[in-house]
Amino acid sequence: MTAAPPVTGPVPLSRNRDYRLLWGGQALSEFGFHAAVIGFPLLVLALTGSGAASGLVMGTVAAAQMVVGLPAGVLVDRLDRKAVMLGCEAAQAVSAISLVAAVWSGAATVWHMVVVAAVFGASAALFAPAENASLPALVADGQLPTAVAMNTARASMGQLAGTATGGFLFAAGRFVPFLVDAVTHTLSFVALLFVRLPRRERAPGGPGPLCREALAGLRWVWREPRIRVTVVCAVVLNLFFSAYYLVVIVLAESRGVPSGEVGVMAAMLGVGGVLGALVAPVLHRRLGPYGAIVAVFWALAGLAPVTVLLDSGYLIGVLFALIALFPPAANTAIMTDQLLRTPDELRGRLTSTLVLACGAAGAAGPALGGSLAQALPGGRAILLCSAGMAAAAVLATLSPALRALSRRAEDGRPVPAG
Repeated sequence: MTAAPPVTGPVPLSRNRDYRLLWGGQALSEFGFHAAVIGFPLLVLALTGSGAASGLVMGTVAAAQMVVGLPAGVLVDRLDRKAVMLGCEAAQAVSAISLVAAVWSGAATVWHMVVVAAVFGASAALFAPAENASLPALVADGQLPTAVAMNTARASMGQLAGTATGGFLFAAGRFVPFLVDAVTHTLSFVALLFVRLPRRERAPGGPGPLCREALAGLRWVWREPRIRVTVVCAVVLNLFFSAYYLVVIVLAESRGVPSGEVGVMAAMLGVGGVLGALVAPVLHRRLGPYGAIVAVFWALAGLAPVTVLLDSGYLIGVLFALIALFPPAANTAIMTDQLLRTPDELRGRLTSTLVLACGAAGAAGPALGGSLAQALPGGRAILLCSAGMAAAAVLATLSPALRALSRRAEDGRPVPAG
């Protein structure tokens, strides 16, 4: 009688060569990106002394991300995703090198920086859906929550480290942040060359018009109850949290909190995000997808009003770290469920829709916060923002579609909400 062959599970992420190459390359790339982004306003101010020109360059990065965001999902679903990611890395490396050469020769202009900033923003808008849509092809379904959380941690660490280091790099030389960015994107390009991404099967019939495919993706997202409610909840939460953040800064300054303490507050938000991303897989396993999402929403709604009672920037920073500790767990639960539920040919459009919706809410939030801070006393404005976050928490808690996340099929895939 022959023994049954041993049952082997998926390769652990720590030994998954392709995932490690992608993750490591992007860790470098994101560090360089944020070092360069913080270098843009410093370079503009050094060359022109114009705050308006600095705002133009910085605004171009965000504007390019928003404009390219929706068609990016269609292109990612239509084209070879590895080629898209390679093209994004190459474009950013070449544009950064062009700026290094211009600064080195004394020929840098604001419009050159605007073009480079547009390339950066467009590349970021294309790369994110390409990477997210490729993730289920690189890791096993059961490893997807950990992979999503690790990508979130990577993004938080890259933003924190790049932003903190960019100023020192600029002090070493005006071209240095952009040289570092060119080097990191080049290294990421090389790492991507060795990532083995399975070839996708093309849908029959060939691609249709860009606008029609983009609308098809939007319709699919809206018709899926679980995805629709998570998008609505995330948009509401992003809108009111972005408003709350600005109101807190305004309130802190009105209470005489030193600018150094305000900087600590912002930094602690990033530290909390990194720690939250690292513990997100544990929270996801302990609480389950539905529990993680609901706990995060209520944690933010409950912690935000405490700011009214605090006068110390350091204490507010500790509160910010606690607030930022929880969202990565919800992001892990939401993104994992949505990637597994979404057909491969629509995953790019799913990610681009989420990024566009949450990005628009995040951009509108400061405008709302500024209006509230001007129209209401700081404490009332904070309570109003907290009420908005509580409304999102109620919606998430009562949603039958989200409650269905607590039911798991035997193979580990989410049970359909319908």
